[in-house]
Amino acid sequence: MKKYFLLGIFGAFVMACATNPITGKQNLNFVSNSELFPSSFQQYSQFLSENKVITGTADAKRVETVGYKIKAAAEKYLTYLGQSQYLKDYRWEYKLVDNKEVNAWCLPGGKIVVYSGILPVTQNESGLATVMGHEVSHALANHGAQRMSAAQLQQIGGVALGAATSGKSEATQQIFAQAYGIGSEVGVMLPFSRSNESEADKIGLTLMAIAGYNPEDAVDFWSRMSAKSGGSGTPEFMSTHPSDATRIANIRALIPEAKAIALKVGTIK
Repeated sequence: MKKYFLLGIFGAFVMACATNPITGKQNLNFVSNSELFPSSFQQYSQFLSENKVITGTADAKRVETVGYKIKAAAEKYLTYLGQSQYLKDYRWEYKLVDNKEVNAWCLPGGKIVVYSGILPVTQNESGLATVMGHEVSHALANHGAQRMSAAQLQQIGGVALGAATSGKSEATQQIFAQAYGIGSEVGVMLPFSRSNESEADKIGLTLMAIAGYNPEDAVDFWSRMSAKSGGSGTPEFMSTHPSDATRIANIRALIPEAKAIALKVGTIK
């Protein structure tokens, strides 16, 4: 029985692996965009209805301007990669929300929220492009779907694989908010998240450059973020994000590649 169970898991891995067009990597993915996007759009609408959306201000217009440029950069980059159809089901939206938290996010399908609390750190369009390019990259690389697929595998245990992966619509709704035990977090989920963060940094720099912003400004933004946290925080091995020093060093190393790609693809005017 154990033998067949392990074969089932292996088979599920093979069937669930898909090549992401923007990274070129094969990733575990039990959740299709056709299933994920409607849930994402619904959650986005609900969030906006329950929070104060800022409109008509210079900051709100700046979020829309940068959001449009990052969207256009994503479309241009994917066309360059021969994957112009990849974004056909995206429904782009960029909203500024009144919230003191220093944060921003992009749900699957291009639904972006920037919290007003991060604007003193972004300071300008380049800083905002750093943040929005990074968050959009999570969506383009299907990191949300990968996280949920990995969470589904964590649920398997001694249960039949079919039962663990059936009823995916319900799982899609639930796994967003699911918490995991620290044993599996440190060994699996957190390192996976750090990998996603570094990948989003890389793609985000490219989008930022194609959008017409200087990717070197990303170093300034993350330096300001580090200064705001006082250089302290959760140790890297327990964090879902790379440490500030690691992230800044990685970004510096990636800047020449981002500029080179933007030169080939062309920048947004």
